[in-house]
Amino acid sequence: MITIGGSAMPTPSDYQVTLKDIEKTATNANGGTIIEIIATKRNISLSYKYLSQVNLATLLAAIAGATFSINYPDPLTGALRTGTFKKGDRAAGGIDYQSATMRWKDIQIAFEEV
Repeated sequence: MITIGGSAMPTPSDYQVTLKDIEKTATNANGGTIIEIIATKRNISLSYKYLSQVNLATLLAAIAGATFSINYPDPLTGALRTGTFKKGDRAAGGIDYQSATMRWKDIQIAFEEV
């Protein structure tokens, strides 16, 4: 479903794409507002109920760079789309240790198109 840098990622429990318009707004001589849409960018939010240490490490390693490509289902076109993104906040809660390895829950990762 989702690839980052060409590598398949674990299937998220929750997947959300937010469309964000980059606008230039001005007021004309009549007091009216003029809005120019410069671009439409996407923000992607992935959530996982549970991930193993191996899967979480794979995901975090894929986004280690400043920017990276993500291939994802786009709600606007209904097709797969590839874009260049930067990472946002990343959070993971530990459940417990199993065989001396942490198991993770409630993982949330945000991406912003550049």
